[in-house]
Amino acid sequence: MKRVTAGHDPLSAFFTTPYPLIATPSPSPLHYPLTANHYSLPPMSYKILTLNNISVRGLERLPRDRYEVASEIGHPDAILLRSADMHAMEIPSSVLAVARAGAGTNNVPVAKLSHRGVPVFNAPGANANAVKELVLAGLFLSARNICQAWGFVRSLEGDDHAVEEAIEKGKKKFVGHELPSRTLGVVGLGAIGVEVANAALALGMKVLGYDPQITVQRAWQLSSGVEQALSLDDLFARSDIVTVHVPLNDATRGLVNEARIRLMRRGSSLLNFARAQIVDEAAVLAGLEQGQLSTYVCDFPTRAVKDHPRVVALPHLGASTGEAEENCAVMVADTLRDYLENGNVRNSVNFPEAVLPRVGENRVAISNDNVPNMVGQISTCLAEAKLNIADLLNKSRGDIAYTLIDTDAPIPAEVLGRLRAIPGVLAARLL
Repeated sequence: MKRVTAGHDPLSAFFTTPYPLIATPSPSPLHYPLTANHYSLPPMSYKILTLNNISVRGLERLPRDRYEVASEIGHPDAILLRSADMHAMEIPSSVLAVARAGAGTNNVPVAKLSHRGVPVFNAPGANANAVKELVLAGLFLSARNICQAWGFVRSLEGDDHAVEEAIEKGKKKFVGHELPSRTLGVVGLGAIGVEVANAALALGMKVLGYDPQITVQRAWQLSSGVEQALSLDDLFARSDIVTVHVPLNDATRGLVNEARIRLMRRGSSLLNFARAQIVDEAAVLAGLEQGQLSTYVCDFPTRAVKDHPRVVALPHLGASTGEAEENCAVMVADTLRDYLENGNVRNSVNFPEAVLPRVGENRVAISNDNVPNMVGQISTCLAEAKLNIADLLNKSRGDIAYTLIDTDAPIPAEVLGRLRAIPGVLAARLL
């Protein structure tokens, strides 16, 4: 039996989130095989409600003989979505899990679901390459004034001679700079941030990184050539270009503000392919007007920035590739299936990671408040029913604890009822 209680790292206060900034990477390919620890389970069927179109490759991971998937379905066991906003939705009491085929979960009422003992899954890293490629494109767009130059050419009128003359006179306005020897500051070294940092090094750039919550796995993936910034302010002060790759929460909202823009070198560039509200838009516009910033490249157009001559605003294209959509769908489908069938938790934004190989056909999964003596009460309940525990895993994360128990004999329905009646138990189910 193992119980892990989340500790507090004072260095990570700025990045406090309802889920880790960096998620443990998935094996390659982007799914978890269910065969290795998949004991012969009793035949069960599950209903999945989809709120968005999900890649066929992902849906194929849910066997048709065991899963009914539809955009309209009664009493769903789980909800699968991409960008649909669930905050105003009345979530059926039958829902056991919610899975988003993407990284961010701002469109999901995570806290509300946590109180019900419902895990929320996402697909960290599945779209990392797609976003990385767009960030690299943003670096080039910024360095060489490509969009402004293209717009200039498209506005030219007259015959070829007139166009050629206008080009010779106007091209000096679009002189840019090369990336080698420039310093890129990467805020957030998760799946995307690490790939961006490594790629920038390959382009000959000097790279600074800052992330007080970087995991061991991501640290192994990060090139040794990336220098650690001492703080956010240190990173902004030493960078020619800053790119942000952090989740949006109360601590990161407005992370790039007037004070930090003033710390940047005059004529610097800012890239935001994370979330719009991480950047103070008014401060960016002021920085552009004052010359503190030369360009702002983002994935979040607004009325205030979309027509600015030194802003390149893209229509939220970060993860918009066929490959990324497929990867995300496959990852969350596999994660969801393993949870529904085995109770294993991977890539959850509100539950602890908990994976227990099955040693028999009898398993109970219990989510509860993270308070003392819960495991003791659960074990006592099983012992009073003369049920022997074959294996047990107990993990916790913040206010949530999660327990998987394999028993030598089947757990009767009345025992399950007594487990659910224990004060502090949020949910319990037989697998």
